[in-house]
Amino acid sequence: MKKLLLLNLLLLSFGIQSQSLLIPEKVFDGEKLFSNWIVIVEGNKINYTGPLNRSPIKTINDTIYLKGMTLMPGIIEGHSHLLLHPYNETSWNDQVLKESSAERAIRATNYAKRSLLAGVTTMRDLGAEGAGYTDVYLKKTIDEGIIPGPRLLVAGPAIVATGAYGPKGFHDGVTVPLGAETVSGIDEAIRTVRRQIGNGSDFIKVYADYRWKPGETAQPTFLQNELEVMVDAAESAGRYVVAHASTPEGIRRAVLAGVETIEHGDLGTLKEFNLMKEHDVAFCPTLAAGEAVEQYGGWIKGKDPVPKRIVQKKASFNEALQSGVEIIFGGDVGVFSHGENYREMELMVEYGMTPLAVLQSATSINARVFHLDRLGHIKKGFLADLIAVQGDPTKDISRVKLVKFVMKDGEIYLREP
Repeated sequence: MKKLLLLNLLLLSFGIQSQSLLIPEKVFDGEKLFSNWIVIVEGNKINYTGPLNRSPIKTINDTIYLKGMTLMPGIIEGHSHLLLHPYNETSWNDQVLKESSAERAIRATNYAKRSLLAGVTTMRDLGAEGAGYTDVYLKKTIDEGIIPGPRLLVAGPAIVATGAYGPKGFHDGVTVPLGAETVSGIDEAIRTVRRQIGNGSDFIKVYADYRWKPGETAQPTFLQNELEVMVDAAESAGRYVVAHASTPEGIRRAVLAGVETIEHGDLGTLKEFNLMKEHDVAFCPTLAAGEAVEQYGGWIKGKDPVPKRIVQKKASFNEALQSGVEIIFGGDVGVFSHGENYREMELMVEYGMTPLAVLQSATSINARVFHLDRLGHIKKGFLADLIAVQGDPTKDISRVKLVKFVMKDGEIYLREP
């Protein structure tokens, strides 16, 4: 208590005034790590960050001591599905066919809160997977303060080529709900993009390739001009397009059409990643989903031989690093458990990135790529989305599991000693 009083007297002697004063061990501002910094929050904005003795603020309403912790911007998850849960609990087909949108929304309410408490303050959700526009309504309830959760950027139903998506395996007399919206031809493609934007989609997700039959290798789906008109229609409405693409040709078509991010890219080569870099298209590798699916199939990591899929993924990720393409953080969470977003960060380091580069990817880089102008950094005037983790994640990325403090939009959701 004496130390607390002395520190408050010291702060007052410097003329500091604010609503919330955060005193961590270190501050990662979205780009670099600093020691002996403080952060001051007023309302829902950051009012000051830097050394204590340079602060111009004059009032302190709440002093928050984050001993032994690193304060950083809230994590921005780049590829999630709040309307899905792990496939070892329920298969993707059964989630789409047997779980109602109401049930899936109730699950997602829990997943949103779990994600926020794990330090994810912003989340890009890449498709409701058969639940229509439930992600749009989930975003609305979070924005209105009805339920706690991250800021959401939502795609609504993804767009797939007619005949390419599932669930499949039914005779032609059976009509089944699909995991995405099907289109064919330029007119239908434009119409669908416009309808989705009108229904609340923040961006458009397309499948540039997929398996035409179960068990087959992926093949391109949309023609080049179909992709191009969907990008044009989205951009004319102030939106952008992202592409699920795993094959070299699917990636090539999507990049040349003008998409902003490529998701997965499992079979990408140096040639495709160089093309992405040339066209300023970012890459979201979703490493954790691939490993999770293999483990659901029985692979015991560290004991069994590495599956061919993982060997290929590591090779393509290495070529992406060589190319210098912008790599964004996004694990395809929903395939694995919500709140365990850190699994992607750990694998990004295991596959060749530095912890610092991964943290930049999950904060400032994702903010820039996703057009979030006031997020991803700890800077004056930016929104107060802040988390604190025990230890130094720039040295040990696994520290991102140890979230002890979460603030979103200036409101504290988690505050552990």
